Amino acid sequence: MAPVLTVNNLSKSFAGPRVLDDVSLSIEPGEVRALVGQNGSGKSTLVKILAGFHVPDSGSVEIDGQSLHFGVGSVSDALGMRFVHQDLGLVDSLDTVDNLALGGAGYASYAGIKSGAIKWRAERRRARKSLDDLGYDFDVKRPVGALAMSERTAVAIARAMATRGAPPKLLVLDEPTANLPAAEAERLYALTRRVAASGVAVVFVSHHFDEVFELSSSVTVLRDGKLVTTCPVEGLTEEALIELVIGRPLEHVEHDVKTVERRSVILEVENLATDGVLDGVDLSVHSGEIIGIAGITGSGRDEIAPAIFGGLHRSGVVRVAGKVVPRQRPDVAVASGIGLVPAQRHTNAAFMSSTLRENITVTKPALHFKNLVLRKSSERADVNVWLERLDVRPRNCEFAMSDLSGGNQQKVVICRWLRMEPKVLILDEPTQGVDVGAKADIHRLVDEAAEAGTAVLVASTDHEELVRLCHRVLVVRRGRVVDELLGDRLIPDLITAVTIGRDQDAAA
Repeated sequence: MAPVLTVNNLSKSFAGPRVLDDVSLSIEPGEVRALVGQNGSGKSTLVKILAGFHVPDSGSVEIDGQSLHFGVGSVSDALGMRFVHQDLGLVDSLDTVDNLALGGAGYASYAGIKSGAIKWRAERRRARKSLDDLGYDFDVKRPVGALAMSERTAVAIARAMATRGAPPKLLVLDEPTANLPAAEAERLYALTRRVAASGVAVVFVSHHFDEVFELSSSVTVLRDGKLVTTCPVEGLTEEALIELVIGRPLEHVEHDVKTVERRSVILEVENLATDGVLDGVDLSVHSGEIIGIAGITGSGRDEIAPAIFGGLHRSGVVRVAGKVVPRQRPDVAVASGIGLVPAQRHTNAAFMSSTLRENITVTKPALHFKNLVLRKSSERADVNVWLERLDVRPRNCEFAMSDLSGGNQQKVVICRWLRMEPKVLILDEPTQGVDVGAKADIHRLVDEAAEAGTAVLVASTDHEELVRLCHRVLVVRRGRVVDELLGDRLIPDLITAVTIGRDQDAAA
């Protein structure tokens, strides 16, 4: 059988090392091909080249023997390639009919138009037929923002599969289950099988190895931009696939185990849930303890910190020192003793045009007010002590935040909370985008905070960082805590193995 997709020696660079390096592969009609690899392996770059977003440095792509002209999305579409990206690209305020109409000529012209008016009844029938073909039946008049995640995914796939020009020949699903609970993921698997059974080839980009074995007939592994292998899933073990992805056997080495005297519980989280992501997370952190949160993108790792702090709508109970912290109230969270260093420093933490002094004292400026007048000399003296302690350079509290390096900016954000002597310090990607020296300084500050009795929660994609800092690490998958790693199980490779889908018993 002739392949529907042929990729020949594709390479791509972005002002530095190659992110895609001489990659070749082919996929046959009706085949479900998993595409796997760690972050930075080249998966997203490959998908974006196929979709017309990037132009490769070299190489070629053919669809059913026709050459793909790069850099124009409409050309990919005209040749029969369809894409469903992780964010789905839906407009929540519009209903299913309107969202399907955004997909191109098949719906955008509203085939039900007559005498200048849209025949909505006919359009709704067409929308229901498209969904029925995929095994779904729900009210197409509801805003898609009110639909379940699996139903929203079905709308995106129905839009992708609509006939416009060339019929669909290849469907690329980019992390389609990242935000789906397990039960809804099963519905997506069934949908994918129906699409493949119709003769359409499917590329299934995933970090979840359990679904690779559940759904795919073959798997392509990328690592550091290079093709490692393409092989049948049958006969492949999960451990062998993990070794192909990380490039070495799983290591089980001796290391220094961090221990802490169990003191009183400071942070308690019970049945934490958010819309469509977290699904009943329980955790507790003792005084002086550093707990890590690990998980791939879409697992729920990114939602835990803001949900506890009050930045996301959530259900469940959060207690600090036995007292309940109400939902969606960051101000009360701060008053209760919680400090948060978010992952996106520039957008969610730092005031880039303000001074270091203003960035540090913003959490409690009243400390330096007297008779409603700000005593700047007192404020400067306070801030300078902290800049010295944290080795922020330059040590000028009147410098603008934007004048500092990324590592020093992060120190300032952390300083903001350490100055408050928090009961709980939550750090989301605390050393993301900082240099080696700043990273070591930040780790030292976290250690010192814990030694002073602060309960510390660290969410990070840097598994070596989690091992360096934490007494134990909780692994989140599909919105739930699936494993707790501590002692001699707390090693980077094992964290990686559990986050990408290895069962708890196997990981043990």
